[in-house]
Amino acid sequence: MRSSSAGNPMDLVAIGRSGVDVYPLQTGVGLEDVTSFGKFLGGSPTNVAVAAARQGNRTAIITAVGDDPFGRFVRREMRRLGVSDEFVVKNPKFNTPVTFCEIFPPDDFPLYFYREPSAPDLQLTPDEIPDEVVRDAKVFWLSVTGLSEEPSRSAHNHALDVRGKSGWTIADLDYRDSFWENEEIAHAEVERMLSKVNVAIGNKEECRIAVGETEPDRAADALLERGVEIAVVKQGPLGTLAKTREERIVVPVTPVDVLNGLGAGDSFGGSFSHALLQGWDLPTALQFASTAGAIVASRLECSTAMATEVEILHKIKNHPETAPVVEKL
Repeated sequence: MRSSSAGNPMDLVAIGRSGVDVYPLQTGVGLEDVTSFGKFLGGSPTNVAVAAARQGNRTAIITAVGDDPFGRFVRREMRRLGVSDEFVVKNPKFNTPVTFCEIFPPDDFPLYFYREPSAPDLQLTPDEIPDEVVRDAKVFWLSVTGLSEEPSRSAHNHALDVRGKSGWTIADLDYRDSFWENEEIAHAEVERMLSKVNVAIGNKEECRIAVGETEPDRAADALLERGVEIAVVKQGPLGTLAKTREERIVVPVTPVDVLNGLGAGDSFGGSFSHALLQGWDLPTALQFASTAGAIVASRLECSTAMATEVEILHKIKNHPETAPVVEKL
């Protein structure tokens, strides 16, 4: 297995998708009519690492890119945004993926993935996982889309087995139907993975795939029954519900004018990880993450839109109505 030359353990290590986001610079217009675009670093786990780096953490991503100009852009942009590219594999057999979107605020943001016949990040093998880095990271983050096909599925499960229960291991239940052969396979792979993580985060549809429940409390309970310690169910404009075996927490949504909601979940994830790294209590961590997600939803891009800790705390101070509601169980 690959080993690290980084020395001190990373604050956050993520594994999974990376690529290029090509976003229209016009909103309310279909792609067929868009005349100008921006090019940004993308891929959900990569964006999570960027968000955590933006808040002062040492982060890295385990992924792969093609041997092409977009692959060179991805690695360069990672470094510029504070994410180590030491564990990025170059795979000459597949092109670096590109993702387009359309922006119809406040709640319609269709995504178009160009990842055929496969993407380099889905070709990661167990031998390409830096075991020591994964084992020692304070937070290890994965997206379940990495379980959608081989050899990435085996690589992710190998990383989880190496990781064990050390530190925080967080699963983003980021379900994309176009990545999977069918829902039954997705459910089986995600459910099998849940016993290996201590935090699971997803929206209601993602919880349906993971545990067969969409009602937020039942979904959170089902995740806890599978072995996670913290279950987080994101409900969009209805805010965020989280449960442990001791408490139930509801965080109201932070009011913003939504421009592009696609980066909100990644901002939530990186910021939640930052809060855990700081040792903040769970209600504070959830409010911080929810506010961070709202800030990015008010901006056009994802990776380059991630908020600083100062920005997030300032927003929280100005919106006391977003204070968490905590119920002991």
